[in-house]
Amino acid sequence: MIRKIIAEEASGLEWFKSSYSDSSDGNDCVEVAAAPDTVHVRDSKNTQGPRLAFAPGAWADFTSYASKG
Repeated sequence: MIRKIIAEEASGLEWFKSSYSDSSDGNDCVEVAAAPDTVHVRDSKNTQGPRLAFAPGAWADFTSYASKG
């Protein structure tokens, strides 16, 4: 599921930078925040910009696939 997150809906989330984001610029990262029914993903350079939202199962499938590559 991909959708733009409304600011009120995403308030109170605790964001953290991906350990897989590797760049000489510390702000060049992907940030992730987990909620009970959704995993939110955003660009750390544009924290007010568009975000992706995944169902937990879809996020688990994605990260499992990505870690194999």
